[in-house]
Amino acid sequence: MAFKKDDPNINRAGRFGPNKATTQIKEAFALLLENNLDSMSIWLTQTATDDPKAALELMIKLSERFVPKLSQQALTGAEGSDLFKDVSFNFGPPIDSDQRDQTEIDE
Repeated sequence: MAFKKDDPNINRAGRFGPNKATTQIKEAFALLLENNLDSMSIWLTQTATDDPKAALELMIKLSERFVPKLSQQALTGAEGSDLFKDVSFNFGPPIDSDQRDQTEIDE
């Protein structure tokens, strides 16, 4: 049966949150980690002793479950042009080595 225009039974707002199963799994995983923090610290130390790279990879994989990844953003102008091409900094005339030595003595 097709939808009819202006049907009051159509949910136009969409879902209001994550489904219950997803929420329960995340809570269970968080509880599992919380209850095993001491053991995980030992396991991580043992792993790092044999292979530090593997220990870091484990930490990164675990963190991805709780810390959102940051997306990389590029600042560009129209059609991808460099926004900073005309930016320059001028801090005064360059100091030659004799003046630099004298400045260090004065301080």
